[in-house]
Amino acid sequence: MKKRKHESLFVGTFQIIVHTLLFRRRRRIHRLLPVISAVLSGALLFFFVFFSPPITSHHHPLINPISFNNATTEFQMNLQKEQVFRVPMGGGSLSGDVWNSKQSKFYHGCSNSSNHFPSAEVNTHPNRYLMIATSGGLNQQRTGIVDAVVAAHILNAVLVVPQLDQKSYWKDSSNFSEIFDVDWFISQVSKDVKVIRNLPTNRDKVITPYTTRVPRKCNAKCYQTRILPILKKKHAVQLTKFDYRLSNRLDTNMQKLRCRVNYHALKFTDPIIEMGRKLVERIRMKSKHFVALHLRFEPDMLAFSGCYYGGGDKERKELGKIRKRWKTLHARNPDKERRNGKCPLTPEEIGLMLRALGFGNDVHIYVASGEIYGGEETLAPLKALFPNIYSKETFASKEELAPFSSFSSRMAALDFIVCDESDVFVSNNNGNMARMLSGRRRYFNHKPTIRPNAKKLYKLLLNRNNVTWEEFASQVRTSQIGFMGEPMEVKPGRGEFHENPSACICADSEMDTGSATSSARRDMIEVTDGQVSEEEQEWSDTEYSENELEIR
Repeated sequence: MKKRKHESLFVGTFQIIVHTLLFRRRRRIHRLLPVISAVLSGALLFFFVFFSPPITSHHHPLINPISFNNATTEFQMNLQKEQVFRVPMGGGSLSGDVWNSKQSKFYHGCSNSSNHFPSAEVNTHPNRYLMIATSGGLNQQRTGIVDAVVAAHILNAVLVVPQLDQKSYWKDSSNFSEIFDVDWFISQVSKDVKVIRNLPTNRDKVITPYTTRVPRKCNAKCYQTRILPILKKKHAVQLTKFDYRLSNRLDTNMQKLRCRVNYHALKFTDPIIEMGRKLVERIRMKSKHFVALHLRFEPDMLAFSGCYYGGGDKERKELGKIRKRWKTLHARNPDKERRNGKCPLTPEEIGLMLRALGFGNDVHIYVASGEIYGGEETLAPLKALFPNIYSKETFASKEELAPFSSFSSRMAALDFIVCDESDVFVSNNNGNMARMLSGRRRYFNHKPTIRPNAKKLYKLLLNRNNVTWEEFASQVRTSQIGFMGEPMEVKPGRGEFHENPSACICADSEMDTGSATSSARRDMIEVTDGQVSEEEQEWSDTEYSENELEIR
């Protein structure tokens, strides 16, 4: 009896040792598996020869043969699965092609007005003043500022320097001149729209504007019908929550005006530009090329998405509390949102996508992000794939960041500059910053800009342990066609104009663009599969509740 107990204990211990060796250290001994297998087989044979009980008419096996065979089969399947999907360290044969856009040399930004576009001097009527109050964070407000100039031109009005949002969740007290160079702005748009800093006085009294709001995606006729009669009567109108209040579909001259404002007139203040350039210089001291990743995995983004990432009741309670600050959000099915590509990818999933696209573990990545939900534990898988990961705080001291750190828009402006200067920009959602940077990078030489095709990647990531790495990587590259920032990959007029400013992208007349256009159009896709349509609700478009919640 004691002998059998010792034998059973020996076998159990032996199985644990084998399992530990093969699973916990499988990477280190992968090449030694044949040798280890032979040694272990010999040891097993030795054990059963010398320690097995004699064969008698009473069958008392030491180990149940069926259980042993099942365990062996499961063990072999798990080992095979681990060996099949092995993420390589390098980017493979594609590693040299990741830093350039194939067709960018054939296209350039073009936003000059035509000879028929009326100047401010001709277009502006006296005693018409348009004021706008922006809404949201830095890039959401930027869309409002750009569209306000166009709205003023449509209404033949003088534009008052826009008021920035100082009350919503971001609670940034900065005014326009603390973020943007106001003198440069006024000067650059002066040919198209007259801009003044403040409303003028009438008999020593400041004119009181009439306050109203226009619908989203309001076109030129909408402004002329809804606002122009009020403006003629009241002389001054203030439009509130002015974000995405102008249609994507305007005539070419108006679209080009949008581009002149966005890409030429809106310039950050000198202190912001200087700090942003320092960050870029310090990154390039470490690496010739770098990727900027707008991770967008903060608690507010995850709460808005309604997605679930496996954190149990704790995650549901924390994100559910944040979600209550949006009054118009309805309950969502997390699995359905994930299947439809509405959820941000996890940091690990972003890392796997980048490796499949050809980015090796030696690539340097700047992460533009606020507080990551889950902190370092969430970032760990991404850092395991790409050890060279940095942020603003990596390259600048607390003293250097002090003038910016208490102001969310100024910190966002620093990230904007670094992302704009990066060799490759990667976004993890289709929010305002991603849209604005995508359009800007298209306008200025089509620098590579990657947005995950989350709908297709979801299926691939879910099934990744059932295929080889080579199969997975090939499928990722196929799924990402049309999501890499190449010219002509989105049809002109589709999607958000700030993301795809097609009216301001021209083919280079000095090049033979026939073959270039043909090649680019082969990669063109419809906006219906993973791309965002105009009507889709964005997290920035929703109304805030009266009692907004602070995210700590």
